[in-house]
Amino acid sequence: MQHESILRLSCFLSIFACMTIWESLAPYRVLSASKPIRWLNNIALVLLNTLLLRLLLPLTAVNLALLIETQKWGLLQQLTLPIGLMTIIALILLDLAIYWQHRLFHQIPLLWRLHRMHHADIDIDVTTGTRFHPVEIILSMLIKFLIILIFGIPAIAVLLFEVILNGMAMFNHSNIKLNKTGDKHLRLLFVTPDMHRVHHSINEIEMNRNFGFNLAIWDRIFNSYQAQPTAGHQGMTIGLDKFREAKYLTLPYLLWLPIEPINQKTLD
Repeated sequence: MQHESILRLSCFLSIFACMTIWESLAPYRVLSASKPIRWLNNIALVLLNTLLLRLLLPLTAVNLALLIETQKWGLLQQLTLPIGLMTIIALILLDLAIYWQHRLFHQIPLLWRLHRMHHADIDIDVTTGTRFHPVEIILSMLIKFLIILIFGIPAIAVLLFEVILNGMAMFNHSNIKLNKTGDKHLRLLFVTPDMHRVHHSINEIEMNRNFGFNLAIWDRIFNSYQAQPTAGHQGMTIGLDKFREAKYLTLPYLLWLPIEPINQKTLD
């Protein structure tokens, strides 16, 4: 826990580098927009989000979990379970919470205003997995705080979950192709790039499928699973119908997107 920041940053950079190299050596789809412009603005957004989180929420999720463990707050802290079992249960609870949070961000118009910036990317690659509006990032952290407090999530589980979630978001947004056999078996447990790519389709029905980021079971349990896009992975269109102009790739417009009027084509 003393090296939390270093551990998280090391994992982030390592996974980002691996996915970037994989995409460069064997890209699955041909990108339709300027990669340098997209990457510059998507990465600038990551830096902005990190800075705002540090300034507005100096208490990290791990620090909150350490406090909860000390005070024995929350449901799990009332149980006499081995730390290993408690950690596994906590990771499953956090992943389920993220699934429903993601689904609600699609269904509630005010929350969709924030989340649609993530979907407005007209290509999907490793940087899309880190592209979220600052207000959504802050709101998501507050929701995570609430989940940690209610369930008494142990600090080790919080740290592991944040590393896993960031890594899986970059992996399943990556512009890579797994062989059919590997994808078929892997998606029995985890969300794969082919599985999540369906969720970024311009087709509104497909956009409301495959909400999971890590465990693939939730979409099957809650009837939101779609195996493949209707138009195929090469033929499908990524993004939102309204936000396809080059100006929407820049940081100022990314921050402005929640304020743009919502119409039927951009509302799930």
